[in-house]
Amino acid sequence: MTERLYMPAYLSRVLEKHGFTFSKALGQNFLIDGNVLRRIADGADLSKEDFVLEIGPGVGTLTEELAIRSEKVVAVELDRRLIPILKETLAAYDNVEVIHQDAMETDFQELIESKGNGLRPKLVANLPYNVGTVLVAKLLEERLPLTSMTVLLQNEVADRMVAEPGTKDYGSLSVLIAYYTKGKKLFKVPRTVFRPKPNVDSAVVHLVRKTHLPEIDEDLLFRLVRAGFNQRRKTILNSLTAEEAGVEKAVLLEVLERLNLSPKLRAENLSLGDFIEITREISGN
Repeated sequence: MTERLYMPAYLSRVLEKHGFTFSKALGQNFLIDGNVLRRIADGADLSKEDFVLEIGPGVGTLTEELAIRSEKVVAVELDRRLIPILKETLAAYDNVEVIHQDAMETDFQELIESKGNGLRPKLVANLPYNVGTVLVAKLLEERLPLTSMTVLLQNEVADRMVAEPGTKDYGSLSVLIAYYTKGKKLFKVPRTVFRPKPNVDSAVVHLVRKTHLPEIDEDLLFRLVRAGFNQRRKTILNSLTAEEAGVEKAVLLEVLERLNLSPKLRAENLSLGDFIEITREISGN
């Protein structure tokens, strides 16, 4: 049987050969379960029409699966120690390019334009726990022409991403995700399929980018969202008129009355549509 990177014995030999030790600071937890890797790739719905961006390839266990299914993969890796390992482990795949760079500083728009060759761009990644949420927000706010993002993160973060109004997990991240994408939690991933084993379970989320966004004052929208959830125990009359939101109470009261929304509601009771309508009324759009 052909050896694959995720096989524990093969992986151990590679790591030992290069004297590699895991970095907690970089949130390194490598997937070592072939079934999970295949399910992630299945969830991303890859084909030879796709150009895949990957963040944090590790030793290439997921990269290998992406390379098999897609036309081109560009993987961005921060840890310099992994570059020679990836050169070895992915040597059989001429459609993979590894870039040593910090994803938080990477110009992904330029990468898509220069290396995408007109293919359909997608992101698929096992994101480091310590920066996963920030990275997803960054990529969405940059409005990259990604058709979808299939990412593995902490299970609790995944729950917050796709939470519905009125639930305990619903918050500003849920609204951000709903604004830019149609999100779905695909499946939970137990901590036992990682090396080293993290302290929490993970989950895979599939985000399909919306092709049309509303014409709206986005700065005001997200100021209201942040203000509402930063003081989520307060009513929207108080939280949405906090200093960071910059809205006067008299103005908000008139807006809520026009929209038939009670000022006694809390941010967790407002849907994305509610936040959008409030924003439009305040800004006059």
